[in-house]
Amino acid sequence: MQFQADEAVERAMDLFWRQGYSGTTPQELASELGIGKGSLYNTFESKHELFMRALRRYSETRLEYLTGLFSAPGPIRPRLKEAMTVLAGVGKHQRGCVMVNAAAELGAANNDVNSIADDLFTRIQEVFRQAIAQGQESGEFDVDQIPDTAASQLLASMVGLSVLVKAGGPSERFRAVIDGSVDGL
Repeated sequence: MQFQADEAVERAMDLFWRQGYSGTTPQELASELGIGKGSLYNTFESKHELFMRALRRYSETRLEYLTGLFSAPGPIRPRLKEAMTVLAGVGKHQRGCVMVNAAAELGAANNDVNSIADDLFTRIQEVFRQAIAQGQESGEFDVDQIPDTAASQLLASMVGLSVLVKAGGPSERFRAVIDGSVDGL
């Protein structure tokens, strides 16, 4: 079987998501990917470089998901709730958001992680802003809300919710936060 770098990045992302950057050894990565450590380093140069590729891939998948979700027809409110649910990991895997986890673990000491996280969060906020503005135009949301401010609040709620999800607790509590955040628009 031929080694596929893209599939390896996906699998590495899942391992980092479960264990964090510091909690994942190069040997565990090699085992997860079904390759030797030499192949790991030959293909990805370092654990750090593989982690950066995994974070970039995570960003791509999240943005592709959001683009598809918000380009579909229909009411905005349920799509915003779905986006927050998926992005925070509510009811799915209880691991939160890999980007939030990475920023919490390494952000203060790693500008590469900060840059990738900031870019993703900025782009999510822009998607939320556009959705809120569209919801205002359709009459779903209060026109007195400032879309930029409301989008910032949704992003902050999603990031905080991701931390709560990772810490554990009942999904009902998290869904109530999502409902309150979006219904308040």
